Amino acid sequence: MISKDTLFALSLFPYLGFLWFLTRSGKAPRLALIGFYFLLVFVFVTISAGVYAQEHYGRSLANVDWLHGGAEFFLSVSNILVILGFRQAVVSARRKQKQTTNNQQQTTNNKQPTTNNQQQTTNNKQPTTNNQQQITNNQQQN
Repeated sequence: MISKDTLFALSLFPYLGFLWFLTRSGKAPRLALIGFYFLLVFVFVTISAGVYAQEHYGRSLANVDWLHGGAEFFLSVSNILVILGFRQAVVSARRKQKQTTNNQQQTTNNKQPTTNNQQQTTNNKQPTTNNQQQITNNQQQN
């Protein structure tokens, strides 16, 4: 059976692969990506604190509260960065969508006056036609 330490060490490789593909895709929000990378800081601090707890206190990290809490702080920071990064991306996407909707409405509103201008132009042409008819009628009378 694989020990928990070996399994923990082996689990880093898929996570590193995840980070590589996420970074390469270029689609992850920057702050969230920083949060995912910061999780590696948490792992390093946790391993270091675990070794220190075992060597200095003769106990596991979970039994040395101040070390365990300090290590978990880095996990909390990582999670906050990921959440803020994705929140920022959602807010930005909503703002962009709202601007697109406003631009479409403005385009629609700009088209309506053009139709009115065309009607005015048509109305302006009608008197010209009436004037031509009057001239024709006057010529016929003379």
